[in-house]
Amino acid sequence: MWKVAPLKSSFALAAILGFILTVIYTDRIGEDWAFALGFVFALMFVASMISMKKAPIEAQLEMSPDLVSPEKRKKKASKKKKK
Repeated sequence: MWKVAPLKSSFALAAILGFILTVIYTDRIGEDWAFALGFVFALMFVASMISMKKAPIEAQLEMSPDLVSPEKRKKKASKKKKK
């Protein structure tokens, strides 16, 4: 089939905010532009949902080093108990 790229959560946030702002400012930017931008932001949101569901978790963990694996969490907890 196809490979799914891991996307950051900020991508989904940008899609949601972009769609909401497009809907709010439809009168100012015109209906043609509003439809085009709304469509693009909707596609971005769908892509982020597919990424959340299908992307490999290893690639997502590499993208966000702040997340700690369960093994590291257990090691940290055992170190705290020893102190």
